[in-house]
Amino acid sequence: MQRLLTGLALCAALVASSPALAALKVGDKAPDFTAPAALAGKDFSFTLSKALKKGPVVLYFFPAAYTSGCTAEAHEFAEATPQFEKLGATVIGVTGGNVDRIKDFSKEHCRDKFAVAAANADLIKTYDVVLPMKDNLSNRTSYVIAPGGKILLAYSDLNFQGHVTQTMEAVKAYKGRKK
Repeated sequence: MQRLLTGLALCAALVASSPALAALKVGDKAPDFTAPAALAGKDFSFTLSKALKKGPVVLYFFPAAYTSGCTAEAHEFAEATPQFEKLGATVIGVTGGNVDRIKDFSKEHCRDKFAVAAANADLIKTYDVVLPMKDNLSNRTSYVIAPGGKILLAYSDLNFQGHVTQTMEAVKAYKGRKK
């Protein structure tokens, strides 16, 4: 029994330390969705297709609000949001964890810069970003979606570092192609 538990712990550590594969691939059509969201502490309903009418969307899934990695990632996206906006992109964080606190999280940790949406289990499954250890939470996956709905980037890694850089590069490459 101890050997089985040790093996399970090792598997969990390997999953947590290595990049996961995003199920939706570059070139796929991003599924449209509407979800409850908050921006600057104010509730609203986020719809992907409406946001795409304004330009590309950086859709980043994270496991749970108010956890150390997710808070650090939110801070990085908040700092980068003005650059994304200059490129015409909308940033939206999506989580299945601590959804009752996204209003406060959007104000405190997203620093009123970008919205956070509450994901239900169906949305997490639709984007195939289920966290292996907790199926009601998402893994850490960032997508960049073109206005037509085509996925330009799919980047999964439980380590929050790199998500802002990867998504920024994808938005810049998209904008460069549009000139």
